[in-house]
Amino acid sequence: MPRKPADHDRMHQPIHRVALRGTPIQIALTMAVLRFGGIPSIPGCVRLNMALKRWRMTRRVVVAITMALVVVTLVAAAVSAQSRHPVSGRVIAQVMGYEGAAWLERPERESEEQPAAAIAALGISAGQVVADVGAGSGFYTVRLAERVGPTGRVFATDIQPEMLSLLRTRVSRARLDNVELVLSVDADPRLPEGLFDLVLMVDVYHELARPQEVLRKLRASLKPDGRLVLVEFRKESAWVPIREEHKMSVKEARMELEAEGYRFDRVIDVLPWQHILVFRR
Repeated sequence: MPRKPADHDRMHQPIHRVALRGTPIQIALTMAVLRFGGIPSIPGCVRLNMALKRWRMTRRVVVAITMALVVVTLVAAAVSAQSRHPVSGRVIAQVMGYEGAAWLERPERESEEQPAAAIAALGISAGQVVADVGAGSGFYTVRLAERVGPTGRVFATDIQPEMLSLLRTRVSRARLDNVELVLSVDADPRLPEGLFDLVLMVDVYHELARPQEVLRKLRASLKPDGRLVLVEFRKESAWVPIREEHKMSVKEARMELEAEGYRFDRVIDVLPWQHILVFRR
């Protein structure tokens, strides 16, 4: 009978006849042992073990980073795809957070935007019901409340509770009891139907994340002869010192609102940097 190979014989078999499995480092170690014989010293084993651990850790880190980059790329692509209006193609601007409320109250806003002239141009009467959509800290809200008087009402909406908190303080300080605060959501201003003579958005419409849905809700909230008014920085005027995505042209506004059933009424150009765009229900 053929004899069983001794361990010494196995150690000296040709390397190409040995089935090698494992990581590249493990295979390299096995080949070294097979070629030169013997077992590595204890310190050598420790160093090898540490090298193996580092290699495995590096591989996991690389995989994790690769997966993270893939996720970031996909999210960025999704955000980019959602950030343009489907009708006009304009870029939808990011909403200004409540942290920027001080900018809404900057002293120079009176001269840059002239709110008194804007409100006068709208012909608001005492006793009317007006909505200040995206009211922020209430820069326009208190002026509107004073304009409609005690027999009128102003509904001031915002999607940020922190903004409404600032607005509540302002209304209380002005001792106005004809203002109602409404916490809205991206797709719904949460206003009563058929109640409003005027819905006003000042530097707000271009930031609506879901403008088409909001426009439908606002149209339902207007009286049959009610008006929707946008006050927006003029995109037609390149010298207006506002970022491009925070401006709107008359053409863009008409395209977007007429697609939702609004009738264009007119443009009122009495402000230094903005135009007043009037639409009918």
